Amino acid sequence: MSSNLNTSKRRLRVAVLLGGGSSEREVSYRSGRAVVNALDPILYNVKVYDPLIDIARLVRDAPTLDAALIMLHGRGGEDGCMQGLLDLLEVPYQCAGVLGCALAMHKAVAKERFASADLKVAPQVLLSRDQEDPVDLVLSQLRLPVVVKPVSEGSSFGITIVRQEDELLPAIQRAWALDHEIMVEAFLIGREITCGVLGNDKIEPLPLIEIIPSDKYSFFDYEAKYLPGASQEICPADLDEPTATLIQKMAITAHRALCLKGYSRSDFILTDDGPYILETNTVPGMTENSLMPLAAKQAGMDFPALASRLVDLALESKKA
Repeated sequence: MSSNLNTSKRRLRVAVLLGGGSSEREVSYRSGRAVVNALDPILYNVKVYDPLIDIARLVRDAPTLDAALIMLHGRGGEDGCMQGLLDLLEVPYQCAGVLGCALAMHKAVAKERFASADLKVAPQVLLSRDQEDPVDLVLSQLRLPVVVKPVSEGSSFGITIVRQEDELLPAIQRAWALDHEIMVEAFLIGREITCGVLGNDKIEPLPLIEIIPSDKYSFFDYEAKYLPGASQEICPADLDEPTATLIQKMAITAHRALCLKGYSRSDFILTDDGPYILETNTVPGMTENSLMPLAAKQAGMDFPALASRLVDLALESKKA
C-alpha cells in the first residue's frame, strides 16, 4: 500500500526524528531506524535527525522538508516540545500537536479527560515531592496492592506494584527520582488489552492485542515490552465481539478526549467490572517488537504500508 498523496514526480522529503534525550532514547532510536528502513526510497528522500545533536540542522533544513515523522518517545518528543518546534518551522508531522501531547503525557490530567468522557479509570492519589507523610495519605485512600508511577514518564519507567506496606515508601522515592509529581493508583486485576487507532478526521480502530507477560514479570514493564519473547502478544485478542467493540470505541473516545490526531494507542485493563483505561500513547513504539505494527499487520497493513500511512497522516494534517 503506497501513499495516495505521493503524486508529484519528485520524492517526498521526509525527516525522521529519532533518539533524543529522554529515558526512552534507546527505543526511540530503534523505532526511528525501523521506520527509516521501511520507507520506500523510490517514494521518499529520508533525512534522519537526532535532537540531541541535530536541532540546528533540522531548523536549517526545515524549508526543504515536506513532512516529519516524530519517533521520539517520552519527554522532549511526546510531551509537545518537538511538536511546538515543528509547528514554528511549519513542518507537518504524523502525531498529535502540542495540546494533545501535553495532555496525554501528564497521566493525571489525561485521566481527568478520560473521566469527563465517561471512561472508567482507577482511583488514584497524587503526590508531590513536598508531600508530608505520603504513605499515610495513600493508605487513607487506597487499599493495597497499588501501582506507583511517575506522572510524566513512559515505557513503564519508575513503575512499581506495591503489595506490602513496607514497600510503599521506597517505591514512592524511586518514582520521585524521575518526576516531581507521582501517581499512586489502585491495582486493577484483569487482562491487559491495547488498542491502536489511525486517522485524522475519520478515526479507525485497529485489531485489539492482549498482552500476557511471562511469569518472570509482574506487569508489562520496559523489559517485558522490548525484550523479544518476554511477553505473549495475542492479536486479535480472544474477546467476544461486544467487549472488543466496546474497547475499540473507548480507544476512539480517549483519542478525541485528548484532542489527538494522526494515531494513538490506548492501554486497558479488562476487569470483571468491564474495561478501565490506563493511558494513551501519542507516539506508539515502532520497533520490530512494538504493538502498533502488529495490530496494523493483522488489519492487512504491513510495516512499509504503515510507515507510508504515517506520512499521509502528516500531509493530511497540513491541509486541515
